Amino acid sequence: MPDSPACSSPGPSSRPVRLRGTVPGLLAAAAAVVVSYLLHLLLPAVPVLTAAVVLGLLAANLPGTAARTAGAWKPGLALAARKFLRLGIVLLGLKVSLVDIAGLGWTALLLIVALVLAAFAGTYAICRLFRLPGDEPVLIAAGFSICGVSAVGAMAAVRRTRTEDTVVPAALVTLCGTLAIAALPVAGGLLNLPPEVFGSWAGASVHDVGQVVATAQTAGTAALAAAVVVKLARVVLLAPMTAAAGLLARRAEANGSAAGKRPPLVPLFVLGFLALILVRTWGVLPDAALDAAAVLQELLFAAALFALGAGVRVRMLLASGVRAAAAALTSWVLISCLGLAVAVLLAG
Repeated sequence: MPDSPACSSPGPSSRPVRLRGTVPGLLAAAAAVVVSYLLHLLLPAVPVLTAAVVLGLLAANLPGTAARTAGAWKPGLALAARKFLRLGIVLLGLKVSLVDIAGLGWTALLLIVALVLAAFAGTYAICRLFRLPGDEPVLIAAGFSICGVSAVGAMAAVRRTRTEDTVVPAALVTLCGTLAIAALPVAGGLLNLPPEVFGSWAGASVHDVGQVVATAQTAGTAALAAAVVVKLARVVLLAPMTAAAGLLARRAEANGSAAGKRPPLVPLFVLGFLALILVRTWGVLPDAALDAAAVLQELLFAAALFALGAGVRVRMLLASGVRAAAAALTSWVLISCLGLAVAVLLAG
């Protein structure tokens, strides 16, 4: 006797339907990435990731596209915001060589660890002082102190933060990092900093790796080399900081009344990030593959940031956006000062 429809499993047959539903949003994200690169080519001062965030904000609030971001595009944008961001974090590991980081020496590494912890604690305290809601304080603190939007995504995963609640932190981290590209070279010139000190300052205080490169290269190759190594030492701390947050989340859930699956101690994509750090350290990949991975990472992040920006409605942004922006700018000043102090100590 053939199986009745009630007994058949809907899983395999419904999966292609769900995947087809993501196509409009993914195409919109792909188009936004292309436009972001074109804007960057026309206006080199505008980073690709910043352009992607702004395009997402426009798409969410302009009459012609607002309905689509909340309707036909929503499944694909949700996929891009979650999965593409995590894939980008995995690929970030290919930028980190433990050999290069070890070359800094123990004193420098301890200074960088202290910097990240102080930046995280200070930013978290500032965000709480400005009464930011939910997980925004811890997400902004992670993004500002470690590695930008990558840290926001990783911290959100271990804390089980809703995707829509990561939108404001991701946007603020990206926009403040862009501010550093313009502000730090001017400040470095006024302070008459040597190239190595300026590079270390950029690496110690700017959020995203790409933003660090854009900032430090204005002072030459010596500044760029110093900036990248210091920044990547901060990036490595993504794994232990995420693990610590996961442990705290597990303890909080164990002490509460919530039932169900416990939050991950270290998400699978963070383990992938660590694995690719080892791959880069062993030197098994050619430079062409590393360059291709860097381009792919930026594409993934641009699509994810467009998707996150497309989830921001002006009403929602005005609800906490002013306080969040004030907290972010205050934190940016704090981390810039801490980073400059560390850069001077490293030079000494």
